[in-house]
Amino acid sequence: MEYDLIVDNIGQLILPTCSLKPLKGTEMSQLPVRENAAFAVMNGKVAWIGSDQEAQALTAKERANARKRVVSPGLVDPHTHLVFGGSREQELALKQAGMPYLEILANGGGILATVEATKKATEEELVQKTSRYLERMISFGVTTIEAKSGYGLDKETELKQLRVTKRLQQLFPVSIISTFLGPHAIPPSYKGKKDAFLQEMIDLLAEIKKDQLADFADIFCETGVFTTEQAGVFLQKASEAGFGLKIHADEIDPLGGTELAVALGAISADHLVAASNEGIKRLSECDTVAVLLPGTTFYLGKEHYARARKMIDEGVAVALATDFNPGSCVTENLQLIMSLAALKLRMTAEEIWNAVTANAAFAVGKGGEAGILEIGKPATFVVWDIPNYLYIPYHFGVNHTKSVYYEGIKIWERKCYGEI
Repeated sequence: MEYDLIVDNIGQLILPTCSLKPLKGTEMSQLPVRENAAFAVMNGKVAWIGSDQEAQALTAKERANARKRVVSPGLVDPHTHLVFGGSREQELALKQAGMPYLEILANGGGILATVEATKKATEEELVQKTSRYLERMISFGVTTIEAKSGYGLDKETELKQLRVTKRLQQLFPVSIISTFLGPHAIPPSYKGKKDAFLQEMIDLLAEIKKDQLADFADIFCETGVFTTEQAGVFLQKASEAGFGLKIHADEIDPLGGTELAVALGAISADHLVAASNEGIKRLSECDTVAVLLPGTTFYLGKEHYARARKMIDEGVAVALATDFNPGSCVTENLQLIMSLAALKLRMTAEEIWNAVTANAAFAVGKGGEAGILEIGKPATFVVWDIPNYLYIPYHFGVNHTKSVYYEGIKIWERKCYGEI
């Protein structure tokens, strides 16, 4: 047999365990790593995995010499706000000067500034702008990305964001999962009328589903935004309309968003910095994935991070994401998040790798397909310019990617000095 591609001379091949469910608790510390390995690709899928020595007897149309580097599945970023207009760099100085967020908001800044910029931008402008962010994510080894709307807060702009996401999927050889986050904030015109605004977002669900613009529905359940009761109403309606469920839960105050996610069978509960002990206990009893966003806590200068160690020790399935957005976490670098997970969440390297591959895939409905390398599964992988899998959490703030492949096709590469 002649394969399409053989990747050989691999120093370490990371092979997260695939199962029907996300990895929980002590399972997250188990990371199969094969040394001196190789694998073959046929028709975009992994067709053979074995030793480098065995690979030398095989034939292929193309060979890729990993030069003793680390190879892993493509990374999965399960929580981003990818599509938005404008930027908010001028707010950083205001925050440094001690101006409270509500005052920034009152002066036309904060999320409302992004909403206004997104409304003004044309669909084509948003495609061009977001393409740069997406290219950067790919360069950091990410091949599956969740993208939320939520910077429209009205029918026309929310639909525009979702259409942009759909166009990006057609333009880029990666997997993009679309999430409708219409109830992300309260527009000024609905001050004192939250339920009316929420109903407007509920009314949008049927059109979004008909046009296949989103896979999931999400809501920001937090003090001053939406209550757990309101979130429950929206998510129940979304479930009835055929959407998978996600929720921004317990980021600042322990309102019970975590418990609500479990009760409704949400695929993920995200943020969870203030998740209660009861919420963590309930997460451990189900397969809802806790998507943690340490980059947001870091960027906002907060001291208290999500209790990842307690979650994992109690048997919760944990994933990691960038939360890329223009206000509270302005980075496309999931590798940086891996370092923050080690330094601030006290996660081990093995747990971190599982959290950005297999478990992150389950958090976006791609479990058992993305974030793994198994025979018969997509040959989507990254070659890392590192000596071993422990290295990325250790050496932070730079890009360790050598090359990125999506279904057997190279989609990004960095030239290394001294290489032919």
